[in-house]
Amino acid sequence: MQQLAIEREYPPFSKKYGKKAALLSIFALGLGQLYNRQYVKGLLLLASYIFGIYIAVARLPHAIWALITLGETESQLKKVGRLYKQVMGDHSIFLLVEGLITIFIMIVLVWLYAAGIKDAYQTGRLREEGIKPSTFKQTLSFVAAYRFPQIVLTIPMIGVVFFTVMPIVFMILIAFTDFTRETMPPKHLIDWQGFKAFQDIFRIKSWSNTFFSVTLWTFIWAFFATLTGYFGGFAVALLVQQKGIRFRSFWRTLFILPFAIPMFVSTLILRNMFNGQFGPINQYLALLGIEKIPWLSEPLWAKFTLVLANFWLSFPVSMLMIIGILATIPKDMYEAADIDGASGFQKVRLITFPMVMYSMAPLIIMQFVGNINNFNIVYLLTDGKPVNGDFQFAGHTDILITWLFKLSMEQGQYNFASVIGIFIFIVLSVFAVWNVRNTKAFKEEGPS
Repeated sequence: MQQLAIEREYPPFSKKYGKKAALLSIFALGLGQLYNRQYVKGLLLLASYIFGIYIAVARLPHAIWALITLGETESQLKKVGRLYKQVMGDHSIFLLVEGLITIFIMIVLVWLYAAGIKDAYQTGRLREEGIKPSTFKQTLSFVAAYRFPQIVLTIPMIGVVFFTVMPIVFMILIAFTDFTRETMPPKHLIDWQGFKAFQDIFRIKSWSNTFFSVTLWTFIWAFFATLTGYFGGFAVALLVQQKGIRFRSFWRTLFILPFAIPMFVSTLILRNMFNGQFGPINQYLALLGIEKIPWLSEPLWAKFTLVLANFWLSFPVSMLMIIGILATIPKDMYEAADIDGASGFQKVRLITFPMVMYSMAPLIIMQFVGNINNFNIVYLLTDGKPVNGDFQFAGHTDILITWLFKLSMEQGQYNFASVIGIFIFIVLSVFAVWNVRNTKAFKEEGPS
């Protein structure tokens, strides 16, 4: 009898509920849900639709105007009687940010609009089949039971959109403007200039020479910093894990101390130690009859010092991770190698190293990417020095990220800094994605 009652209320294929619900939702989001007797959901979607209409009518035109013009009125001093009063004009940066926020909100609302139409149509199709639509309480129970991961990820995703994606878009847009310290709002308005900053980077000799030299050194630095940190940690881990080594916990603790001390403190200590005039290292070398070494004042020595200091600060992390991996390698593999007469070097080359590399490869890739953006040690140890007169606001040891910092924070060349930021983002994204996708640790098969 209950089934007959449901069929009388929702006779199968008697009406085109799906199309009617979709058309009503197209006319006004939420009407389709109300038509399907989902009243709470319909009212909520209708409220979001009204909010979207308000944004589209009241805010979107101003946002589009702001993004196109970046303002039309500069701040001015006007004489009022005997006094001068500053009349604030348009602030190009605020207009750009407000325009981006409005556009992002509209994108979310448009997505919600499309999802609401789809939901109304699918619910209507269920009605055509004689299935009663879910109530709001049932919908909440279903979402909590089967869509819990989506709920948990919603807030982080919103944060990613507004605090990661939008700043990246803002940085990209700044690269197409003439935003420098000379055009700093609100005193002046900034303007769109297309690809001029990109062209100047490669067309003007001082800029192109700086860009290619700093980029080359950035990749050389990242390669040697990653290589020394990994193999240094690998060697120390093998030594600590050797049979017969006593006080292993003590040695592990001793070697992790450089990492336990804050990098800011460690780097400043190393900067004083490598001081060419009165640093303790050169003083000890003088006692041995060795001339003072220009650790930080000569370009080649400064680069070597950077790699050496980074090795001291980074190898403990690799050591700890490799020690953990070594503990997971089956002992019977080494026993079989001993039976076959393998030497210690052969066991390391054929068993230990491949097993460690299989697990460490993704981390090595990310360490390489991290070293490309290793701002702290370069800035604190050398500050990009020694100075290079042929470079544009960069020194011999500057990498891309420290050059970007100097361009933006010290020189006010925000458009050029944005160009460098875009380049870093593209290179690191392509490199990281390509390498991680080709790393065996991210695939199902084991190490071969």
